[in-house]
Amino acid sequence: MTDAIAFVLIVVVALIHLYIVLLEMVWWATPRGQKAFGMTPEFARETKVLAANQGLYNGFLAAGLVWSLVHPDPAMRWQIALFFLGCVAVAGIFGWITTRSRRILVVQALPAVLAIVALVVF
Repeated sequence: MTDAIAFVLIVVVALIHLYIVLLEMVWWATPRGQKAFGMTPEFARETKVLAANQGLYNGFLAAGLVWSLVHPDPAMRWQIALFFLGCVAVAGIFGWITTRSRRILVVQALPAVLAIVALVVF
């Protein structure tokens, strides 16, 4: 049961990051991306390349989390998951500190921390 909770939480964190990839790499300069990040069309156009770079890194986080779900060795799965969830949590906390957006804490860091707790405590 506890493995199932951790699995579901890792899937949720991976899906969040796949969505962030789309926001940053595909939808950044669209009304959807502008609304998600509270940007003007001008700012979105000026920062589109930077956002794509951020999106690529979020894609790596999602890929690592998916890797942790499919790796054949349970001990390696656990280590991979813990590493990538830790990266996500640190990125979310850093994002909150630098932007003061509680949304980053709730959307990015909190799900990762919950998944870490599920992995470590249970």
